[in-house]
Amino acid sequence: MNVQKKIMTTFYHPLTATPFKKNSSYVEVMPAEQLRPYIRCFWGTMQPVKQKAKEKPPEIVIPDTCVDILYFIDYTDNAVSGGFCGVNDHSFYVSEGENKGHLAATFAIRFYAWSAYAFAEDSLKETLNGYFEVGERFEWLDRLVRPKLLELKSFQEKCSYVESLLMQKIQDTRKNEIVNYTINNLLLNKGVQEVSHLAKEAFVSGRQLERLFQEYVGITPKKLSNLIRYQFLWRDILCERDFHISNAVYKYGYTDQSHLLHEFKRYHTMDIRSARKMALQNVGNIQDIS
Repeated sequence: MNVQKKIMTTFYHPLTATPFKKNSSYVEVMPAEQLRPYIRCFWGTMQPVKQKAKEKPPEIVIPDTCVDILYFIDYTDNAVSGGFCGVNDHSFYVSEGENKGHLAATFAIRFYAWSAYAFAEDSLKETLNGYFEVGERFEWLDRLVRPKLLELKSFQEKCSYVESLLMQKIQDTRKNEIVNYTINNLLLNKGVQEVSHLAKEAFVSGRQLERLFQEYVGITPKKLSNLIRYQFLWRDILCERDFHISNAVYKYGYTDQSHLLHEFKRYHTMDIRSARKMALQNVGNIQDIS
């Protein structure tokens, strides 16, 4: 488990389509050190804000190898709604809230796709690309969090409260050593490894490994491997000043440039140039990526 922690917190940080986005409607906060092997970040609105008529176009959400528990808090109606978003293997678009004039906020926990099961009470099987009631798999957490969200006004208050709950649970989290070991391998090799080799390394059959991944992650090892590779590629595209597709083809085991470009567009819905341009809008410093 110590090796897994080092990998997750030191060199694998999946990125969104707009990783530099930071404003009153979207902020990210890193969790306490002990939770970082499990949680990519807490995210949401800094303070409750009045919702306006839709002025902005929908925003793209790319596959980031994470899953989210998210809550929408309507302080005008004194109502809290929310859900659990399973891991996605394709992009989709989201719009802002529709209740014009309502004072509202968003609060969410972004887990790594393979670590949410540690706090779940049920299997993550058949959650791929799905949206579910939080209580279906995280009843204990939903029972404690949902009633407090109307009371806790600031984003930091929400983070501190939820963080304390997860810290209390951390000693009793569910674990599967085969899944953890295989994820460790996938990250170390940046998604460039055949499933048959992964299974052999874990001393299980390919079918058994797939069953375990469906149970604990909600996605097959092959699909997750491709998504991890895509995320490493996306980071290189944004962070390497001298990024060259030909080098990435070799580095990440693509068949050729056409294969890389096709797979990137399949996950991102746009070509590399357009994706980079959108991500780097209003960026002051490329080093801002954590």
